[in-house]
Amino acid sequence: MPRLIARVAKVAATLLLPASLLSATSLMASPAHADGPGSGTPWMVTVGDSYVSGEAGRWAGNSNSSESLVDAGGSATYFDNAGHTAETINRCHRSTAAEAYLGGGVNGLNLACSGAMVSTTTSSDGYFKPGVDFYSSGGNQGQALMLQNFATTHNVKAVTIGIGGNDFNFAAIVTQCVQNFLTSSSWFKDYCKDDSVVTSAMAAGNVAAVRARIATAFQNVRTAMRNAGYADNAWTLIVQNVPSPLATSSVYRYSESGYTRQSTGGCGFWNADADYAYNTILPTINNAISGAAADSGLTNIKTLNVSGAFAGRRLCESTVGLVEAQGLSSWRATGAVDKTEWVNQIRTVSTAGGNYYIQESLHPNYWGQLALRNCLRQAYNAGTPRSGTCTHGTGLNANGEPNMSLS
Repeated sequence: MPRLIARVAKVAATLLLPASLLSATSLMASPAHADGPGSGTPWMVTVGDSYVSGEAGRWAGNSNSSESLVDAGGSATYFDNAGHTAETINRCHRSTAAEAYLGGGVNGLNLACSGAMVSTTTSSDGYFKPGVDFYSSGGNQGQALMLQNFATTHNVKAVTIGIGGNDFNFAAIVTQCVQNFLTSSSWFKDYCKDDSVVTSAMAAGNVAAVRARIATAFQNVRTAMRNAGYADNAWTLIVQNVPSPLATSSVYRYSESGYTRQSTGGCGFWNADADYAYNTILPTINNAISGAAADSGLTNIKTLNVSGAFAGRRLCESTVGLVEAQGLSSWRATGAVDKTEWVNQIRTVSTAGGNYYIQESLHPNYWGQLALRNCLRQAYNAGTPRSGTCTHGTGLNANGEPNMSLS
């Protein structure tokens, strides 16, 4: 345990939140001809951060027994180049399970990148993270510029954006919360909710600043589409918020006592911190996103509310469990989608062995990504996009996705 505690501080800053056009072709639909605005096969383009890029889309549930039990995508899950042999931008993790690929006659392009903020950055470990901007240097481009170039020669009917979590420094918040859980005792708890990384992120001035940046991202998408020759009423911006990845303490299946909550469940938050994340941090982020949509001045926005889409399927929730704990032979077993978690465990350096990446922590997994795709398809609404709130049902649809409802 001391070894685990010593290493937990090294949890990567790419937890969250969170291209070459050769990666544009959907695995579910034939490529479109290069036609242009208003002509040719319709395209859905997604931009933003990890919740849109498809981070953690390789894993269908969680297992402490064998990763083979939950490996739904294999080693090529994040390979988005033309031959599906490598990533076009390393560690963007544009998953084959990502929501961009609606199918049904609609092609998909995934420009989102795990770890992306509104503005282009380079991560602390040296990975390029294209923002929703017009950055251009050394062959690297921002997502807005990529979108502009693509939309000029393709019929983009809708752009879905999910951005803002990384601007709130959510990865550092999660790291702090897990570290506090592992380095304090149940009789003298050290909460993260009153640590500076949290209080500074939730401060009114910072919330206002991040909200303004998110509004700028929306405006950048509009500028890209205008530059590509689109009237504002010729396409729709679908603004997606952040789903709740963690259960509240009242429905955790692991006790605060000991370290089982993290060592077994991968959800090492004290009850008070879990409740604060659910009741304050997530609503603050999502309110900033919805506020930015209003502030942006765009007239062609629809909103996709997925904040409660994983309720009952969240990490460490008592209604689901590890694949082996649920008596399932693997993620393919009948009923696995309803019995296992849709969010990846939080991993530290000492628990991220094998083919797991630390940056996959606390992200929608294979089931979660397919659920979001189902939600987005309903929001796209066969080319007449609509707003709505998405919730889950039970079982799988004909596409092998969790059944979801948009109301």
